[in-house]
Formats: sequence, structure tokens, C-alpha cells
Amino acid sequence: MTASLEELEEHLARLRALLREARRARDNDTASRIRAELRTAEAAWEQAMDAEEAAGTTLPGAPPALPTTAGAAIPFRPQAHGKQPAHGAIPVREQVHQALTLLGAPASPRLISSVHEAFFTEPLIATKLASLRRDEERSFTAQGYARPYYICAALTHDRLTPARGLLALSVWPLERRVIAPLSPRADFLVHAMGTAEQIRRIVRAGFPAPNAARQLLRRFALNIPGAYDNVELDPERVISAAHTEASVHQAADHSQRHVAADRARGQLTDAQQLFGATPPHNAMRGSGSFSG
Repeated sequence: MTASLEELEEHLARLRALLREARRARDNDTASRIRAELRTAEAAWEQAMDAEEAAGTTLPGAPPALPTTAGAAIPFRPQAHGKQPAHGAIPVREQVHQALTLLGAPASPRLISSVHEAFFTEPLIATKLASLRRDEERSFTAQGYARPYYICAALTHDRLTPARGLLALSVWPLERRVIAPLSPRADFLVHAMGTAEQIRRIVRAGFPAPNAARQLLRRFALNIPGAYDNVELDPERVISAAHTEASVHQAADHSQRHVAADRARGQLTDAQQLFGATPPHNAMRGSGSFSG
């Protein structure tokens, strides 16, 4: 019998609690075994989400949904002309989750806001993002893995501190959240491909791509060699050009990110792996040893 989503989520919560206990006890063998069980349970949860989505009712003629990192889908909802949606209908953290899922890599609040405005009906007010990561960290500290995802930080590859001005998703592996020297360009190309792929899905479903989305893709394309000829904006061409350039950086970037991620797993607590280690100057200030 297939476990329900609720049962799987309870199982995941139990495994995460056991993992924290094993880490505190420095029982590496038990922690490794629990991590393997967690990966299996997370895969089962994603399959259950897929099944639930497939069983759901889709309105005839509805545009394609955005695939999410959790395996569910986020519906694309084009905004009706002359009609503004009510503010606050969707929580800010969910709006950020939608935009980051589409982009596929850590991004700045400004880009997150632009992407959400381009593809979704609910406006995302960028100023509301200022305290979001801190709120998410407080929630995680108080409740652990109680939520399916958290809006967290990208991490610097050297000090493993929060990368300034970049948000990420907790369900992404550390390798995707670490920012190494080549990562900003590599992530830019991932952002471009994610934007182009969603426009391609919309067009293939028989719907016109939103003008704001095409303008966003054009800004990406102008900074990728061979992606745009100043005449026609083709998502396929953008994806191909981005793939070509990404292959140049990929090996070195992945290597640096993997090294930093392995170090983070060995040195940081669960909360620090999501929200970053304390920056050195803050640590010194808190200890009273800094007398600048």
C-alpha cells in the first residue's frame, strides 16, 4: 500500500529528528544511515506529490504548470487586462518559492521580484523580502523541518557564511546553494534557461508568452553570446546558447561547489547549512573581543 503524503511527511519529520540526535551524539555511522533513509523517503514524497498533482482537476485550456523542486506543480496564471489582483492573497514566502523554482538557482530579491511579476498574477513587493530570510531562520530554529521548504541563504564557498543578497530554497542540495568564484555566471545561465524553458512551455501549450516575460528573457539573451540576433527572440536559441557557454564553466564550478558543500556538511549544523555560519566580525562582536 502506498503511503499518503501525511504519513510520508510524518516519517520525514521523525527521520530528521533522529538525524539531529545522531549529529549531536557525533554518531557518524547512524547519521549516514539516516541520511540514506531520508533520501529514499524524500524521493517517495516527491512521487506522492506527482501522483496527487496528476489526480487533481485541471481546467480545460489552462496554461502549463511550473514544475517545482518538490515534484508538485505551480500553476501559471496570466493576469487579466485591467484587473489587479488583491495584495497579499499568496504569502510572500510562497511567491518567492515560485520564482526561485522557475529560476533554478540562487537569486537576488530584485530578480525574484521581476520573475514573479513576469509570470504570475500576484505582485511581489521586493521590500517585503528584506526580513524574509531572518523570519525563515527563526522559524527553522524553533520548529526544525516542520515545513516542506524554507527560503534560505546561498553560502559563500570560502567562509560558508550567507552570500550577500542571494536567496535559495532549502530543498536544493548544498552544491546548488554554495557560491564559488564561477557560480554567479553559471547561475546567470541557469536563470536564463529556466526563464526560456517556461516561455517555451507556455507557447507550446498554445498561449502567448507574457510581454514582461519576453522582456526579461531578452535581458538575459543580450548577455549570452549567440543567444539573440536583435531581430527575433527565440527561447530555443537562448537555451542552446546558454548550454554552450555553461559547458565551459561547468566542470570547474561543480568541483569548487562540491568541495565547499562537503566542508559545510562536516562543519556546520543543520541550521547553518541552510542559513550560513556566523560571519567572523559578528562572532567577535558578540564575544566582546573586538574593540574597533
